[in-house]
Order: sequence, then C-alpha cells, then structure tokens
Amino acid sequence: MERTAAIDRVETILETVEADTMPVPVREVWVYGDVAVGLDPIDRLDVYVTKDVLLGEGRDGDPNTETGSVPDALEGIRGIGSTVRAEWARQHPDLVRTNANGYAAPEKCLAAHLLPADEPVHLEVCNTGFDRNVTQRLNGAVARETYTEVLDPRGVCLWVDGERDADALDRLRESSFAMPTLEAALSMLGAEEAVAAEAAETMRRERNRSTGSSVRGDVV
Repeated sequence: MERTAAIDRVETILETVEADTMPVPVREVWVYGDVAVGLDPIDRLDVYVTKDVLLGEGRDGDPNTETGSVPDALEGIRGIGSTVRAEWARQHPDLVRTNANGYAAPEKCLAAHLLPADEPVHLEVCNTGFDRNVTQRLNGAVARETYTEVLDPRGVCLWVDGERDADALDRLRESSFAMPTLEAALSMLGAEEAVAAEAAETMRRERNRSTGSSVRGDVV
C-alpha cells in the first residue's frame, strides 16, 4: 500500500468518526506499526480505536427503542442497544456484524463502517488506551509465549475525545516521527532481547499471511 494512500485512508477514518454516528462511542484513534515508522510502501495499515461502553441506551437485544421499527435485517440479532447503538443499527442495518453467539460485535461493526473490505488495513478495538494495552498484551504474550497477541508499540495518537491532532497528522505525512526498531521498542517495554527478537519475527510472519481488511476486539 502506498504511503500517501494509507494516510489518505487514515484521514478518511478520522473524518468518518467525527461526522458519523458510530456503533459505539469512540474515545481515541491511533495508528501504529509501518505507517508510524515512516515506511513507504507499507505492508498493512494498522489502526487502533479506543471505545467506550454504551450506557443507558435501551434494553438488551431491542433495536425498537424510542423511535423507528426494527429493520428486517436486525431480526434475531442480540445486543442492539447494549453492545452497539440502536440508532446506528437502524441507520446502518447492512453494517451490523455479529459474533458466534449472535450478539452484535462492536469491533466488527466498527470495521464494517470504517474500512473498505479490499484494502490491507487492520483495525484493533479495545476499551482501554493504546499505551496501556500495548504493555498488557506484551506481558500476557510473554507469559503464555503466544507472540501473535503482541501489539507493535510504535504508535501515534491522532484523535482524542473529539479533538484531532493536526500536527501529528502532518508529521505522519512527513514521516518525521523518530521510531526505534520493533525489537528495540519491545525491549523498552521490558522484554528480554531474545524474547523481543522472537516476538518481532512472529509478528512479521503473521503480517505476511494477512490479506484484505481485518479486525480484532480486545477487552482489558
């Protein structure tokens, strides 16, 4: 993916978050990995979204709250109004995605709204901020030796609580962020040198296998 196209995609994501009703409240938007480092072209565009939990929007599984009837496409889907906004689901029934248990899945709904299916973009969605989650995921992965769970800690925050960081976006376009190697970044978080090297190699292999858009949800 050409770097210019990747950053244009990032800006489109920011504009969409700012202008549209999202399936869940969005608190932060980050980019990390290749695009933050300044590579051109990049293998994949990695985007991290911090979401908030819905509060007081309607009873579980009932998209027919105060206004509107239930679209046929939402019949049988649970969690409308509790895991994703009922208003959003009524506006975008074609974008509602579910997990294996039939509940609306916030991370999949966000991906459907924000990402084109055919571009090499990965969306990471979590209820806690990027910095904290990077450390937690690394610690958990090291303990279990499951390095596919590790997040690349080289990130740039572009949007927080409704405010866009225009300077950060400009610097991203200019590739002016000084970033360490992936191994060095993992070592800075406390990983031993051999562990950091193995984790970095595992992460690269996983990226090489990935195609099209992808999404992963996480709860901390």
